[in-house]
Amino acid sequence: MQTVDVYWSFRSPYSYLATKRLRALPSKWDVRVRPRPVYPIAIRTPEFFSEIRPQWVPYLMRDVVRLSQYLDLPLGPLNPDPVVMDMMTRKIAEEQPYIHRLTRLGILACEVSDEAGWAFMDEVSTLIWSGGAWTEGTALAEAAARAGHDLAELDKRQEAETERLTEAIEANQAEQDKHHWGVPLMVFDDEGYFGQDRIDLLEWRLEQAGIARKP
Repeated sequence: MQTVDVYWSFRSPYSYLATKRLRALPSKWDVRVRPRPVYPIAIRTPEFFSEIRPQWVPYLMRDVVRLSQYLDLPLGPLNPDPVVMDMMTRKIAEEQPYIHRLTRLGILACEVSDEAGWAFMDEVSTLIWSGGAWTEGTALAEAAARAGHDLAELDKRQEAETERLTEAIEANQAEQDKHHWGVPLMVFDDEGYFGQDRIDLLEWRLEQAGIARKP
């Protein structure tokens, strides 16, 4: 069976908005869709947000809102942002208490199975991007449980296996960088498709490549 690798970030609104469509691909096509969590651009390239043109952020915010409406998916203010940054100066904080943990948890979920990874990423990203107070109380544990995971057990492992999981994230990023730096990035047959708006094009390529469509 051929594979579509998907490079995906918990801090990317476009990753969140693409998740349900990407998760559904194996039910439509005879292909493996492998989730490969990576750190967001803010962590990998901290100067990115300070160097972009001023129109970029307002456009992004408008586009994400209308896309969520188009897809009928919930969207709310980040509470908190998985990446700690000063939105006025666009400076990324040195201390990052959330995104490293989230990404390591994502790797562990994906190691169970592709679907287990997608389920975790779907539930957690929906919690985060719909405006849920995801760091408070049992919100994150409940999201993990809906995906079939025990958050306490995952947390024990991500703390004990930090070095190994960090290496796995970096390996994903090294593979991603061969094609593009952004997420979501889908790679099929060594060809990259960047962005949630390229899923239709990816499906066209799957059909071209002779991948069987499921009934």
